[in-house]
Amino acid sequence: MLNPSSPVSVQCSEDSMVVTVQRDFYGNGRLVNPSDLLLGTCTAGSQSSGTTVVFQIALQECGSNLEMTSDILIYKINLSYAPTASSNVPIIRSSPAVVPIWCYYPRFGNVSSNAIKPTWAPFSTTVSSEERLSFSLTLMTEDWSAPRPSLVYQLGEIFYIEALVDMENHVPMMLFVDSCVATLTPDETSNPHYDIITYNGCLMDGMLGDSSSAFVSPRPEANKLRFTVDAFRFMNSDLSLIYITCHLRAADINQTPDPMNKACSYNKATSR
Repeated sequence: MLNPSSPVSVQCSEDSMVVTVQRDFYGNGRLVNPSDLLLGTCTAGSQSSGTTVVFQIALQECGSNLEMTSDILIYKINLSYAPTASSNVPIIRSSPAVVPIWCYYPRFGNVSSNAIKPTWAPFSTTVSSEERLSFSLTLMTEDWSAPRPSLVYQLGEIFYIEALVDMENHVPMMLFVDSCVATLTPDETSNPHYDIITYNGCLMDGMLGDSSSAFVSPRPEANKLRFTVDAFRFMNSDLSLIYITCHLRAADINQTPDPMNKACSYNKATSR
């Protein structure tokens, strides 16, 4: 933590951050020009004064980046100081600077929105999420209106599967299904096994000639994905019970499709 004279302080809340910068940025008595400061791509707000420059932004604004681990959401953005010369004077008297600002949001825990002062080196602030992210995977009726009352299928029928992340009071997010594997036991690593979805969102089952499996497009909501899989069973096994284990992941609501974030179906007509 910095001492009270730190030139930069940060407060993270559930869906926004407030960054306050002392205009005496280097502690040498020379006040920086507020227009020389940027938080990501954004300029300071109207809360600025003669001694401080204040930025108040939503977590997903101003070019911030969201990174995720299995336990933590991390919003990252840079505070940049780029001094400009005075009118008709081709010199500057201070050095540019970049201060990385990170807000950590553990996926589980209680909210704590007290102001946190960062370190001058790359730093982080810690605020807990107010609600849990709740994931679910449900076998649905053919019209997707309700959970299917029976889990018994005949070959030739179709699994209608709905994946959902219930965000409650969390900031909006987009759901992805990274993988789904079918096995004869609850252990997803057991043999035999069959990869239904793999490669971070490719519905591989749809490539088979006797399959119509596909994601439902467009998705009904950002936090929901639906896909169909033609019913099957394992060869050379008398067991009729199969287990389907899927890995679900939530990402930034503005995430554009890329190799790690996608929901791809196979198009037999174009072989793509």
